[in-house]
Amino acid sequence: MRFKIDENLPIEFADLLTQAGHDAVTVFDQQLQGQDDLAIINACLREERVLVTLDLDFADIRAYPPQQYPGLIVLRVRQQDKTHLIQVFQWVVPALKQEPVDGRLWIVEEARIRIRGED
Repeated sequence: MRFKIDENLPIEFADLLTQAGHDAVTVFDQQLQGQDDLAIINACLREERVLVTLDLDFADIRAYPPQQYPGLIVLRVRQQDKTHLIQVFQWVVPALKQEPVDGRLWIVEEARIRIRGED
């Protein structure tokens, strides 16, 4: 799978995905930092990449219907320090082999992943 890591997440997320055999780039890699949500999501559409972000705007299925995108993974965690974010994401990576992402919204919390979208 192909992923884009938003600027509000550690760049180590790209390393974790790459180590698991995925293609991952960061917003920084592509000099997209500071761009608005529309620019980021349009880049994901063009590149067919799943967006991984902390931006809760992307969890609004009225604004971003999951079936229209290659996938959205939104982290909704209580602690947002780098170490905690990486710990949470480390258990998300294996789940990518278990559940589809395409056309779905994954809401990642500390103890669960909620998935919305069509089967």
